[in-house]
Order: sequence, then C-alpha cells, then structure tokens
Amino acid sequence: MSRIGRKPVPIVPGVEVKTVGQQISVKGPLGSLTREIPSTITVSVAGAQVDVKRESDQRQQRALHGLVRNEIQNMIHGVTVGFERTLEINGVGYKAALTGRTISFSLGRTHPVAFPVPGQTAANIRALKPPDVYKAKGIKYAGEVLIRKEGKTGK
Repeated sequence: MSRIGRKPVPIVPGVEVKTVGQQISVKGPLGSLTREIPSTITVSVAGAQVDVKRESDQRQQRALHGLVRNEIQNMIHGVTVGFERTLEINGVGYKAALTGRTISFSLGRTHPVAFPVPGQTAANIRALKPPDVYKAKGIKYAGEVLIRKEGKTGK
C-alpha cells in the first residue's frame, strides 16, 4: 500500500469537505475548490479526516492513490492558508514599486514595465526578466538555486 496514500488527511476546523460520486469539493474561508477523482479511487469523509482507498494493486492505481491524497491535502491548505510565492530581484538598478493595483518594474529596459497584480502573478513576473546564469541577474524565486556558468574566457 502507498505510504502517502494510506495516511488520512486531517480536516482543519472551518473547512467543509463533501464527496458526490467521483467529485470532491472543499470549502473554506478563502474560497472553494472542486476536483474530479479517478473512478478506481474512492474517497470517504469520516469525522475530521478524509480517507483515500484504491481498488487494486496495479501500478497506475498505486500512483493515483498517493496523488489524489496529496491533491486533497493541497486543496484543504489552499482554502485555509492560501499559497504564497516569494520573488527576489537581483541586479544593479533593478527595482519594483507598487502603485495602486499595478507593479512598476525597472529591469534594465528603456522603459518601466507595468504589471497588474491579480492572477498567476509570480510566474508571470519571473517571466519578465528570468535569472541569467552568467551574471545571476534577474527575477528568481526565493530559495531558487542558480548554477552559475563561466563566460567565454573560462576554461
């Protein structure tokens, strides 16, 4: 049995988990999420925990067992705490300023880049100036490790 899949998922107070057929919905203070469950996996809500079971021991079902359990745990985390991604801006003269609902970036271009705040923000901001492997300049995720490369003169 999957080590991850057999662990029950605890339900935090203030979160409501419902299963209807092969669909699970999680509702909490930050919103609600819904997901379709594969037909070979069964999900049951008992008390303050969610249990995930599988029909057989086939390779595909073993993989889905742990996956579905972790996705349910992530759904509960998302509606209670939310998800956060921190970015770091590295480089001389690179800066950002929040003005109302837009962020203005100075990233070594001839003009500042205006960026609206809501949405898939962290990945879109990182795409404005991805980190450079030669000078380590640009926008990177906090904790992201960049493997520096030598330039042309290095042997």
